[in-house]
Amino acid sequence: MLPDDPGEVYGDSAFGGTRSANAIKAKGGVPAVIGTGTWGGPAALARLRAHNARVRRVRCRIEKVFGTWKRSYSLRRMRWLGLAKAGLQVRLAAMAYNLRRTVSLLRDAPA
Repeated sequence: MLPDDPGEVYGDSAFGGTRSANAIKAKGGVPAVIGTGTWGGPAALARLRAHNARVRRVRCRIEKVFGTWKRSYSLRRMRWLGLAKAGLQVRLAAMAYNLRRTVSLLRDAPA
């Protein structure tokens, strides 16, 4: 599912295992996955918290879009069967989100 040389690959703790990390590294990427726990005392815990804070800054901007899609554009479930129709639904939701965001950005921009 990953393209070649994907760069940093962000994910939640479900993708935190070595299997996912090895798959990301095999494609030339760098895993940036939220960690859930660690051994090694306070120093290791501090490193884990710093890593999670860096990953969270990027993921929160991305997850905001998906949350808006689910909440405002009824994308909790696909309306149609088939990859082409589902892809169209997601693309239309992305266009609607971008248009709405553009209006709010232009409204808030200084004149």
